Amino acid sequence: MFYYVYILGSQKDNNLYIGYTTDLRKRFKQHNSGESLATKPFRPYKLIFYEAFLKRIDTKHREEYLKSGYGRKTIKIMLRKYFDETGTQNYKKRK
Repeated sequence: MFYYVYILGSQKDNNLYIGYTTDLRKRFKQHNSGESLATKPFRPYKLIFYEAFLKRIDTKHREEYLKSGYGRKTIKIMLRKYFDETGTQNYKKRK
């Protein structure tokens, strides 16, 4: 079984949502259908990044890192081309 860390971009307010799951397709549908209270007001979402891990604890640590200040810098570097090409350089992590 794989565990996934994912980054969603809100197409409504250009914020990022970072989470982890074992079923990426199902979780993405839940976010976009409004089943997640944390993300419901900011739908629709686009999946812009994900990573797969074999251990849940590694996934959780990666999620925590991506939500940190250094993690935000890493996201900005990793997805620079995406942000530039889509004109969404202002993506930011929702607090």
